[in-house]
Amino acid sequence: MKFTFIKYIALAAFLFTSYTAFLPATLTTTTFNTKNTEPTIAKDSSLDFNPNFHIYLCFGQSNMEGSATIQKKDLLENSRFKVLQSLDCDNLKRKKGEWYTAVAPLTQCYTGLSPADYFGKTMINNLADSISIGLVNVAVGGSDIRLFDKEIYANYDDTYKEDWFADKIKAYGGNPYNHLIQLAKQAQKRGVIKGILLHQGESNTGDEKWPSYVATIYNNMLADLSLNAAEVPLLAGEMVHENQGGKCASMNPIVNTLPSVVPTAHIVSSKECEARKDSVHFNSAGVRELGKRYAQKMLQLKYK
Repeated sequence: MKFTFIKYIALAAFLFTSYTAFLPATLTTTTFNTKNTEPTIAKDSSLDFNPNFHIYLCFGQSNMEGSATIQKKDLLENSRFKVLQSLDCDNLKRKKGEWYTAVAPLTQCYTGLSPADYFGKTMINNLADSISIGLVNVAVGGSDIRLFDKEIYANYDDTYKEDWFADKIKAYGGNPYNHLIQLAKQAQKRGVIKGILLHQGESNTGDEKWPSYVATIYNNMLADLSLNAAEVPLLAGEMVHENQGGKCASMNPIVNTLPSVVPTAHIVSSKECEARKDSVHFNSAGVRELGKRYAQKMLQLKYK
């Protein structure tokens, strides 16, 4: 189901992040330098496979893409937390297909803070020093979940006619799912895929078929990457909660049925995660908390 206000919010989020996320987020292997707010680039040149390099795939729409403001404290870095760059971004001094020490933004060139960021930070803070975390994040603000269905994606790549949406699809070669899979295959040469993170549903609010759509995409990912579902859980986050006045909170009961369709799926609660005034997107504090909850759930599942 599609709502006019969702279309408006998606456009507003794009314009907002284009302005607020224009931060010089290149990279260092150390902590944030308080005398210079511009971290320095730190490309990972190591090419060896490492079973202790744990990879997580992230996809969804605007909240996973990153719509919250990137603040100074979000630029703290750790060389054990990496991101496989998904696009060429001159403003970030990053090239598609290369690994970098992770610092927001972690998706496109001008997006904001994503829960994927604090997922990774929380993971490394709770794991042995021998383990590193790597992310592959391909998300599209405003997208219907079926944009990631490899069989029917072309029916959903022009959901919005505006340039802001068309440009996102074009940046991913017209096929975000294939873009994600190709990056994931590259990541498998360096580490082991341990899980998949999803945050999507705003554009499908009220659609009770959403869990089956997600199941198809998840099963395709497992097959295309030769993964075992029992070893690669799917974490799905709730929309802005009703106790935060979430405009898409009615989607949460549907999201919570996902484990009945996908046995290896687990739900991440958004309760008390702060939202922006649009009541659709999480603010910076809310994104941080949601990212930590994704990590807490994964730590329970994978690192008992």
